[in-house]
Amino acid sequence: MTTNVMNKGWFNPISISVLLILVTVSIVLFVLRIVDIPLLAILLLFSVLFATSIRIADQWERAVVLRMGKFKSLKGPGPFVIIPIIDSVSSYIDQRVRVSAFKAEQTLTKDTVPVNVDAVVYWTVWDVEKAALEVQEYQRAIEHIAQTGLRDTIGKHELSTLLQERDKIAEDLQHVLDRNTNPWGITCQTVGINDIAIPKDLADAMSKEAQAERERRARVILGTAETEIAEKFEQASRKYTDNPVALHLRGMNMLFEGLKEKGSMVIVPSSALDSMNLGAMGGLVSLAKSNEVQSQG
Repeated sequence: MTTNVMNKGWFNPISISVLLILVTVSIVLFVLRIVDIPLLAILLLFSVLFATSIRIADQWERAVVLRMGKFKSLKGPGPFVIIPIIDSVSSYIDQRVRVSAFKAEQTLTKDTVPVNVDAVVYWTVWDVEKAALEVQEYQRAIEHIAQTGLRDTIGKHELSTLLQERDKIAEDLQHVLDRNTNPWGITCQTVGINDIAIPKDLADAMSKEAQAERERRARVILGTAETEIAEKFEQASRKYTDNPVALHLRGMNMLFEGLKEKGSMVIVPSSALDSMNLGAMGGLVSLAKSNEVQSQG
C-alpha cells in the first residue's frame, strides 16, 4: 500500500512537541522584550517550517523524498528531516507482504468450457525506488496483470487439467506475474487458486460420469475376483480327482457347516448325493443333532 503524505499527516508527535517548544520560547523572548514583533513573526514562521520538516516513517515503510520534483533519496524507518519548501515526501511505501484477490469470470478453457476462477497473489515491494518511479499505481497494475495472466492460463489448459493440476497451474502463473512485476521492484511470492466453479449442468454430467466409472471398476474387480475364484476351484478339483477320501471328508465338512444352525436347510444337487454319499452323511448329522438336543433337555 502506498500512503499519500497528506493522509500520513504533516504533523506527528515529535514535530508537535518541537513546535510547542519553539513557539513557547519565541513568546517568552517577546515578553522579555528581547525580540520585537517582526522578529517574533520570523521565529514563529521558522518554528512551523522546522516542525513540519520532521517526519516519521513506520518500521515497514520507506519515504520517497523528492527535491525540486526530482528523486532525492529514501528515508526511514523512524524519524527523519527534510529541507522545508525544497524537499517533499511524495509517498510512504509499505514493504510488508500483501495479498490481492483477483478472479476470471466466464473464461473459456482449451476445451471451450466456461469456468469462474477465484485466486489470490501474495506480493511485496523489494525495491522502493523502482516501485515509486516505474509505475503509478502498482497495486492496481498487479491485480490487472494477475487477472489477465489467469485468463491466459485458463485458455491454455483443458478443464480436467485445471481441476487436477491446480498447484502446478498456480506455480506457472506465479512465474508469469513475477516476470512482469520484477522490473517494478516487486516480487510475486505465491499464487493460490481458491475455487474453480463450473456450470451446474456440466457438474451433474461429470458426477454421473464419475459414478458410472466407479460402477465399471467395481464390475471389473468383481469379474476379476470370480476369475481368481474359478482358478482356485480348478486347482482344488485336481486335488480331489484322484483322492475320493479327501472329497468325502470335504463333503462331510460342508454338510456339517450347513447344518450347524438350528432350523437350517441345505439344498444340494442330486448328483452330489450319489458321488459324495451326502444323503447318508446328512442322516448321521441329523441323528447326532437330535441326540445332542435330547441330552441337553
